[in-house]
Amino acid sequence: MTNAEKGAERGTRARVARLILEHGPINAAALGERLGLTPAGVRRHLDALLAEGMIEPRAVRPRGQRGRGRPAKLFVITDPGRGAFVHAYDDLAGSALRFLAERVGEQAVAEFARSQVEGLVKRLSPAMREVPADQRVRVLAEALTADGYAASASQAKSGGEQLCQHHCPVAHVAAEFPQLCEAETEAFGQLLGTPVQRLATIAHGDGVCTTHVSPRALAEQRNQSVNPRRSATVDTSDGSGDVTISTSRNAIESKETGR
Repeated sequence: MTNAEKGAERGTRARVARLILEHGPINAAALGERLGLTPAGVRRHLDALLAEGMIEPRAVRPRGQRGRGRPAKLFVITDPGRGAFVHAYDDLAGSALRFLAERVGEQAVAEFARSQVEGLVKRLSPAMREVPADQRVRVLAEALTADGYAASASQAKSGGEQLCQHHCPVAHVAAEFPQLCEAETEAFGQLLGTPVQRLATIAHGDGVCTTHVSPRALAEQRNQSVNPRRSATVDTSDGSGDVTISTSRNAIESKETGR
């Protein structure tokens, strides 16, 4: 095999690993279809990735299937495989945050985490104002993917939407300092303008960071029930020329008391 062929082989293998990272658990047939590879070609790359410890198989029996039958084999990325995609400097970042926590306190770590995601909020806020509310999760997913988080957006079965991050460049540091995940979740809520809830994180050992995004209409309905809108009336009867605003509740009280 020539050097060019070896380079192409490594490139395809990296694409297979990346696809498993972003969409796993996934089977060989789906990999071949997405990448345009023959079954034999997919198997060759999967065998190599298995030998390197980059991926591992999971046997899953299809729903409704009972008795005999070969379970479907799905492939997922391993921790070493995920580590191959992780950016460097984890150790340095962890040491810096530990130093900050010891010398200044845990609150300083939380403030640092918020400062890190402020850039994301400032950068995306203008774009979020320009797109319809039902497109914001998709836009956020695309921005996170560009930042290396391999994110995707989908409809949640329970209602609302689901934002998934299949890769986390700071997972090892976030495992020790959950303030990073908490600050990121707060930022998502600010950008999307609706309540969000983190359901799973790679830092805590889950395969994917999953965030549930509440339906915007439901969030607005809840806000109205908590803070009902009160109509305002304008009163200039004192002759001073100043406009005073009173709520409808105050107007009712005035009628009852004669004030």
